[in-house]
Amino acid sequence: MHTRRFLLAGGAALVSSGSALTAYARKGHKAPAHPVAAAAAPPAAASTVADAPASTPVGPVDTVARWACILDYNSGATLLEKAADERMPPSSLTKMMTAYVTFSMLRAGRLKLDQALPVSEKAWRMQGSRMFVPLGQSVPVQDLIQGTVIQSGNDACIVLAEGISGSEEQFVAVMNDTAAKLGLHNTHFMNATGWPADNHYMSARDVAYLALRLVHDFPEYYHYFSEKEFFFNKIRQENRNSLVVKGLADGLKTGHTDAGGFGLCASALRDGRRIVMALNGMPSDHVRARESERLLGWSFANFESAKILNKGDVIEQAPVWMGQSQTVPLVVSQDLTMLLPHGWRSGTHVALDYQGPLAAPLKAGQSVGQVTVTLPGGRQASLPVVVGQDVPALGLLGRAARRLHL
Repeated sequence: MHTRRFLLAGGAALVSSGSALTAYARKGHKAPAHPVAAAAAPPAAASTVADAPASTPVGPVDTVARWACILDYNSGATLLEKAADERMPPSSLTKMMTAYVTFSMLRAGRLKLDQALPVSEKAWRMQGSRMFVPLGQSVPVQDLIQGTVIQSGNDACIVLAEGISGSEEQFVAVMNDTAAKLGLHNTHFMNATGWPADNHYMSARDVAYLALRLVHDFPEYYHYFSEKEFFFNKIRQENRNSLVVKGLADGLKTGHTDAGGFGLCASALRDGRRIVMALNGMPSDHVRARESERLLGWSFANFESAKILNKGDVIEQAPVWMGQSQTVPLVVSQDLTMLLPHGWRSGTHVALDYQGPLAAPLKAGQSVGQVTVTLPGGRQASLPVVVGQDVPALGLLGRAARRLHL
């Protein structure tokens, strides 16, 4: 095997290019029977001390959140994690799955935005956060969606659940089936609202990945999460997500229970980069607002997205055995875009591996090896290297002359 190693003039990366959906699947997870690859989270981790720092590619970062996971949408890189695969009480972050199922029904034509669903006594009597649906009347699906994602209305969730599936219990079965198809293996629902219940849990990574899927799978409905207020039944309520109200994020949800503390899931887009963040287990609404804003800013400030290699870049002029050309360009087969911590250029290396000399005939596009980018600390990304042009073999006289010359 012919190997060349050299410093990369332009840089290196944490993960190879591609969407976060495929990156999630690359981490050893099975792809479900769904149009986009998804994954199961690793087994639940042992309980983490609340004041322990989070792990990041640039070193430990302190956070008061008990559970945390921050993902880069475009690359799928995990920017920050703390007990990210530990099961936790998700509270109203549950409503993200209620919205996902509702959006799926709309997409399938089994539900319409202007369709009115009846309000049962169970929905009307539901406690906690509410949009105040009127007993015995019907409410349009669009209003119920807004009541769910903006006002975090428990009553709105019950109306949707009963209207779609006939009962909340049957709707919860659909939620759990959807979670399994998405690969959220540290998730199990007992209700559609996030109301405290035994065996009702999610992990921070599952919450972040569900948010990522909402952004990716339902762009036509995602805008509901970004609305700053909703007026219904003569009552005006502001979006409970402070990042949305401040214009720092364009979705998604907040949550709170005594067991789970204060939580938030948010997504933000800046300069073409989207960050998805899930935090939970904070002690107050004020701390939640402050910590989420701080960590969102940290995520954008400490990493950059860079195209390291372009499809067609010539890596090497490789020697050819018995070809009409004595060398052939080896080129990169596809773009390589990576998410990088600032300062990534220092100590980054590239290794080109192929079996040389290459025996003619050669065809353009023929894979002959790979190029591997290695970051300080050992993280790597690899791409196939292909022949850049055809190289026909020498004829009989040409081979004889070449052998005589050698």
